[in-house]
Amino acid sequence: MNRMKTAIAAVASGVLAAAAAVVLSTPASAASLVEVTSFGDNPGGMRMHIYVPDSRPANPAIVVAMHGCSGSGPGFYQQSEFARLADQYGYIVIYPSAMQEAGFGRCFDTWSDAAKRHGGGSDPVSIVSMVNYANRQYGGDLNRVYATGSSSGGMMTQHMLAVYPEVFKAGASFMGVPFGCFANAADYPPSTSQCTTGQVDRTPQQWGDLVRAAYPAYSGVRPRAQLWHGTADNLVPYSRLNESIEQWTNVFGLGQTPTASDTPQTNWNRRRYANSSSTVQVEAYAIQGAGHSLPASGMALAALQFFGITSTPPTTPTTPPPTATTPTTPPTSTPPTTSPPPAGTGCRVAYTANSWNTGFTATVAITNNGSSAINGWTLQWTWSGNQQVTNAWSATVAQSGNQVTARNAAWNGTIAAGGSVSFGFQATYSGANNAPTQFTLNGTACAS
Repeated sequence: MNRMKTAIAAVASGVLAAAAAVVLSTPASAASLVEVTSFGDNPGGMRMHIYVPDSRPANPAIVVAMHGCSGSGPGFYQQSEFARLADQYGYIVIYPSAMQEAGFGRCFDTWSDAAKRHGGGSDPVSIVSMVNYANRQYGGDLNRVYATGSSSGGMMTQHMLAVYPEVFKAGASFMGVPFGCFANAADYPPSTSQCTTGQVDRTPQQWGDLVRAAYPAYSGVRPRAQLWHGTADNLVPYSRLNESIEQWTNVFGLGQTPTASDTPQTNWNRRRYANSSSTVQVEAYAIQGAGHSLPASGMALAALQFFGITSTPPTTPTTPPPTATTPTTPPTSTPPTTSPPPAGTGCRVAYTANSWNTGFTATVAITNNGSSAINGWTLQWTWSGNQQVTNAWSATVAQSGNQVTARNAAWNGTIAAGGSVSFGFQATYSGANNAPTQFTLNGTACAS
């Protein structure tokens, strides 16, 4: 048991190695994470933190992002990409902190009888109070509320879709289990739980009946479900993914055979289950070789795309959003065909960095000041110090010496006249971390 506690503290708490490799600092924005001490009915005794981007529409979407066992809301804020993407797409992020002990740390209550009933009490009621607070205080759109989370938070994501289907429109569950998988508190610790040791194997009908029984009076539209799991997860076994698929496809009256399957990125095997109108109701990702370490880079964006909120930018974007929402495909070794910025008009690059100790993240926005579109772009710059790019999003970034080359992703290669695209990266440095003084776009110097 001691070894299991150590494992949970190391990987299930939301302090995930893969996520930490992506975002290790707060978003580069004047907005900040704020604790709310009085948000309404709170039978779970939970803490609430909220991130509200400076630029947002009048009625922004609301995303509830939940940590793993032994973690916290501020910890998941630091270690996931949801707040950084909120700066780009203008939605509000709520970060609840679980306060109930489950024998090995504080976890979201997905085991008690009260938590399994609509309006029954415990953590689900507290979370809905947080959503209502975001609506009252910031004009959050109650027609666009979404849940996501990792490990215990992924379990709570599926839980909230079942218990409060009228509140949540969709959810993205990372390393979760089906609703109703845990019999009680004694069944929760992974080393002894029939659920997380893989002993619970119900039929799709039985899984679906558990969801319907959580709120028998509900007859409205059910929230869509996106499910993520690593094939090498040794804490919450990969077999739980198929049980979750069985549950949610049954809730929607769908069969067990996917209507489509593909590999949107290397090692991401995706199955989609659509209704007769071709609307994807359930989407499942099996991440080949991944352990208990999700979400990793790019997965938060895929969740937002499934929610459908990446096509609505903030009123005055902090960083301009991508021009399309299709997930990127793995980059090839063949460079894209590019066109230079229109002659005599040029381009502008805005570079914003957020540094800490020996690392930093940066957002780069490219604006086409010309009268015709740029089709395919390559941006280059030279570091004045020893900065070294370690990973990137929304672009393919390569570095040779102190020369950096960023090429468009498959979905953002066109920059319309007067339009912008942006990408970001993470890097290391020591000493000074000066911004680049010159950028060239497709061989043409840009103002910066």
